[in-house]
Amino acid sequence: MKAIGFYQNHTVDHPDALQDVQLPEPVLRDYDLLVEVQAVSVNPVDTKIRIKGDIPEGLPRILGWDAAGIVRATGPLATRFKPGDRVWYAGDITRPGCNSEFHAVDERIVGPMPASLDFAQAASLPLTTITAWELLFDRLQLHAADPTDHNVLLVTGAAGGVGSILTQLARKLTGATVIGTASRQESREWAMAHGAHHVIDHSQPWAPQLAKLGIKHVTHVAGLNDSARYVPQIAAVMRPEGKFALIDDPLNLDISPFKGKSISIHWELMYTRPIYTTDTLTRQHALLRRAAELIDSGDIVHTLTTQVDGLNAASLKRAHELVEKGNMIGKVVVTRN
Repeated sequence: MKAIGFYQNHTVDHPDALQDVQLPEPVLRDYDLLVEVQAVSVNPVDTKIRIKGDIPEGLPRILGWDAAGIVRATGPLATRFKPGDRVWYAGDITRPGCNSEFHAVDERIVGPMPASLDFAQAASLPLTTITAWELLFDRLQLHAADPTDHNVLLVTGAAGGVGSILTQLARKLTGATVIGTASRQESREWAMAHGAHHVIDHSQPWAPQLAKLGIKHVTHVAGLNDSARYVPQIAAVMRPEGKFALIDDPLNLDISPFKGKSISIHWELMYTRPIYTTDTLTRQHALLRRAAELIDSGDIVHTLTTQVDGLNAASLKRAHELVEKGNMIGKVVVTRN
């Protein structure tokens, strides 16, 4: 089968950063689906692993953890889907990714694709939706927050991939006031259009901007980028006993400013469940199923902003370049045709 991968770590401008390769079709495990991939999205994790990730000896590393496609075969214990079903998923970082013609994935982390979306639109969402859902409801437990308590959720980098869906989910499924951060006019407008009640400029002091909105403090913070740099600001605007959850990878995270207010810290990694085959693994199937219902009912919308045609090395390199610029609004998707 056709696939796109690499044999050595390179920057994106290197001619061998991503290569078209030929591989055997994957052998299915008990709970696997064999999916004919129709579209994939590129995320920061792809670019990070391309630059410094492990490479299997003698084989190419295949990236890609955001896919939409058609089930072509099922493993002996797989019961949730049948050949011909359209599915979407983010996958398991410990297995080969979905940048290939066919892909094997555990059905317990796969959901039925929203009927109202095409493959490109659907591929823009699984990784960010799982991340946002787990951050909001498993880490911050915002669903359990007292609805009479004037909960205020602050989302840093609200116009990015995760932010674009997190603000929508928070607006629709919680009673919290949702405040996004963005510094550019286009990103401010995007965040407002995707669920934020208000947007503040993260490059300026936060407290005075919140005060102008009549907000004394925030109760929950979703840290989607630059978390280490924002710790003093978060500590200043957070209510005592608030909750902070982050998804980025700060080299040094000094959380001492949080001690006085007993602010709790939570890390979200959507790969934790598949990596460790946790008892809650099937929650990813369930949340993708629920997210599809919300999309088909019009309650939330896809976040595709850039589409590149052709599932090949050249197209994926272009997508990697866009993601590495660091100013993406929404998501970039590469389609099979």
